[in-house]
Amino acid sequence: MTTQRNLWPYAIIATFVLFAGYIGYMVQQAMRTEVELVSPDYYKQELAYQQRMESVARTAALPAPVQVRYEAAAQRLTLELPVALAAAGVRGQVHFFRPSDQKLDFTLPFVPTGQPARQLLSTARLRPGHWRLRLDFTAGGRAYFIEEELSI
Repeated sequence: MTTQRNLWPYAIIATFVLFAGYIGYMVQQAMRTEVELVSPDYYKQELAYQQRMESVARTAALPAPVQVRYEAAAQRLTLELPVALAAAGVRGQVHFFRPSDQKLDFTLPFVPTGQPARQLLSTARLRPGHWRLRLDFTAGGRAYFIEEELSI
């Protein structure tokens, strides 16, 4: 009479050995990979981020909002500041970002004129699609910032 060997114990042991080997390999790979989570100018970046948040809060606290109006028929974008900022010597930049194509990004100077302070920009050269507009300006020595989504 021949006895048959049961292979289940060997299969279970082999599975545990292979699993332990795989885990060991993954730990080894994780230990070899260098990851630098902090940039060399971390504090400078943190300060810039904090200043940006203060600019956003200052803009939100204005008595009237900064108006961003797009007129598709006239292919024109109107940026209008509240009357409170009109006489404050406003200077800044308008950044146009195209999330789908970085090569289309560009920056224009922001120099509003008149009463109320406004600037008209032609959108004829903008390709149709989704754009992100960032208006970064100073008035009376204080920084302001607004970001808007546009569909051209």
